Amino acid sequence: MTTAPARPTAVEPGGIEAIPASKRHGSPWQLFATWTAPNLEFATVFVGFIGVAFFGLGFWQTILAVVIGNALGAATQGVLSTWGPREGLAQLVLSRTAFGLRGNILPAAINTVMAGLGWFAVNSVSGAFALATLTGMPVWIALVIIVVLEVALAFVGHDLVQLFERYASIVLGVVFIIATVAVFANPHFGAAVGGSGFSVAGFTLTASAAFGYAAGWNPYASDYSRYLPKDVSTAKVAWAAGLGNFVSCTVLMAAGAAAALIPAPKDATPTDAFVSGMPPWIAGITLVAIAIGAIAANALNIYSGAMSFLAAGVKIPFALRRAIIAIGFGILGFVIALLSILANYTSNYENFLLVIAYWIAPWLGIVLVDRLLRRGTAIASFIPDHAKYRNPAGIISLIVAGAVSIVLFSNQVLFTGFLVRENAPLAAVGDITPLVGFVLAAVVYLILFKVFKPKLGGPVAEEPDVIIGVDAADTAA
Repeated sequence: MTTAPARPTAVEPGGIEAIPASKRHGSPWQLFATWTAPNLEFATVFVGFIGVAFFGLGFWQTILAVVIGNALGAATQGVLSTWGPREGLAQLVLSRTAFGLRGNILPAAINTVMAGLGWFAVNSVSGAFALATLTGMPVWIALVIIVVLEVALAFVGHDLVQLFERYASIVLGVVFIIATVAVFANPHFGAAVGGSGFSVAGFTLTASAAFGYAAGWNPYASDYSRYLPKDVSTAKVAWAAGLGNFVSCTVLMAAGAAAALIPAPKDATPTDAFVSGMPPWIAGITLVAIAIGAIAANALNIYSGAMSFLAAGVKIPFALRRAIIAIGFGILGFVIALLSILANYTSNYENFLLVIAYWIAPWLGIVLVDRLLRRGTAIASFIPDHAKYRNPAGIISLIVAGAVSIVLFSNQVLFTGFLVRENAPLAAVGDITPLVGFVLAAVVYLILFKVFKPKLGGPVAEEPDVIIGVDAADTAA
């Protein structure tokens, strides 16, 4: 049984407790808009740009690399989104079956930092640059405006965020299609696209960066599908979420790769460089779209960052605990974004994309294998705080796979893995850290699952309609 949702402008109370049937609503295809709108922003464009400008690939090599990276990240986005309707729980709460209540603190904490602070800062900076270029106001004032709007959406909560993403996907989709056509129509693009270089290292770095971006939404996936009715079509949920992520990422990354071939003014900001070759009216609406896109992305980042914070087991009794945490993240994220503006934004963003993939890939390997091993079984008895359920296989696999893949294969400015350093055996391979981390984590978890034999629930049909005790302040349905 479902009922009409509350007004979208009503502040969503509570935190990470399970969504009961009486509050379920929506269509699976709303997820197409949910995962389209936040990618229609400059951070997405910049992934394609760095493939050409910094990793040395030609246009078509960059396109192939981002298609591979996006396809992998979008496929897992679709799969993870199907998990939300069954229990009505957020993604990092569902992660407890693979890590146990205490072990889940690590992935929940990492996602809290990456989502609520890291991605928030990255997107706020690009939005502030766009607004400052459009209006001529100081960048820091533009940043304040962008952050206030982002936090306001996340503070109100799920339904307003979903509504905003729905309409933003339409407006931003139209604008970015026009902007992409303008980029491809630039004569400098046509003249430069024929010449290209190729390197395995550049290709894997670009594919890893694209995967890091597309899969960056994976730890949030069920956060936005948990309100859907339990009997919703899982195929529709998967396709809607996956396609929304893949199409938007691929189109804008292609535009970024094309823009990298077009000469830009000296000392231009990244957003200035992107619109420099466009007709003035297209450049103007594109800058507006970049600012709105940053808001669309960060509404999700702050909202899910707050969910991950609570999923780590933090006990906050206030009825508006999620909303209050969102404000806190907004303040901290603003400070980080302001410092990022004063630093090297381009280099920091490139490194951030790779680091995202370093932790998400092994986490993905673990939770996917865990779900496979638990197919057909209930998980209700392992999720609540009071269950004190332990599964050391998850945390050991995450640490081992993360450490081994980074120490051996990382290709960062601050650290280069032993096997990919200059004159090392795999010096030309670039960055395959996410691939190694995913496979290694999956294999190690599969082995340790057999060793530790964590508890399995009864038949999934016996799972209760509402799982009580997930949130620290959740005591009744």
